[in-house]
Amino acid sequence: MSSKIELSVIVPVTESRYDDIQEIYFEYKKAIESTGLKYELVYVLDGAHPTLGDKLESLIKEGEALTIVKLARGFGEATALRVGFEHSTGDLIMTLPAYQQVKHKELQQLVTTLCEEDLDMVVSRRWPRLDSRVNRIQSKVFNKFIMRMTGTVFNDLGCSVRVFKRKVIDEIQLYGDQHRFLPVLAHRYGFKVQEKKVQQSQKDMFQRVYPLGIYIRRLLDLLSVFFVIKFTKKPLRFFGLIGCTMFAIGALSVFYLVSERLFAGIELADRPALMISSLFVVLGVQIVSIGLIGEMIIFTHAKDIKEYTIEEVIN
Repeated sequence: MSSKIELSVIVPVTESRYDDIQEIYFEYKKAIESTGLKYELVYVLDGAHPTLGDKLESLIKEGEALTIVKLARGFGEATALRVGFEHSTGDLIMTLPAYQQVKHKELQQLVTTLCEEDLDMVVSRRWPRLDSRVNRIQSKVFNKFIMRMTGTVFNDLGCSVRVFKRKVIDEIQLYGDQHRFLPVLAHRYGFKVQEKKVQQSQKDMFQRVYPLGIYIRRLLDLLSVFFVIKFTKKPLRFFGLIGCTMFAIGALSVFYLVSERLFAGIELADRPALMISSLFVVLGVQIVSIGLIGEMIIFTHAKDIKEYTIEEVIN
């Protein structure tokens, strides 16, 4: 029997939320063993979790096979996942939350779907949703917004249960809080991504209402992903559109004000509109210049930039 690891299961543990770590370990283990694949479990403790660390270490002392990676401080879930990827060896990777989101029997189906349908990534969609109406409304608004901005169709990016091939994460660099948008980024790179409906866990009833700052950060993360997807190699299209619009508004306003001065005798000295219009012209030129500088940088490093994935080469 081969000793090569086929499936690496990464479980990041952050400050946000976690269940009984030993209970969920055995539930995950049972579900993963049903796949029939040679697997490894990697827990990444993001920050100080002395109690959780002791519980996981006690499992190792009892003979359980798992890897524990402790980070010096809290760096965020995206970093924890990246560390987990680096400390795993399987060709297939599954990410699971440290709390129960879906019924564990569904994990085998995700792996089966990935392998049998020759996909690169399978993401979970909790359906039907059993949690509070507040959670469902937030999720629907969030995912609809992403659909509009990116052109992708994913209905539950808040679900952390995903399985994908290692080549996906080899091509995509996660940073900030972009782990939520990994399916979107994978789709952008040309990987075959499919969403699969799974049964939501009865224990996933926690109502999620966050401080205003969290929602603002999520919006900024979404804007960064939107820019990465749409304008990474064409920054002038983004900055040029905004800059030209502002320049046009400013130039037309200045033309109108000057025309009033020449033909209607209206003084310009005490009119703030002239200063604002001139500011729009200058700002428009500056924004377009940023786009041009971006284009020069992209042109200079174009040979080092890869935004595609080759599925197969037939010779």
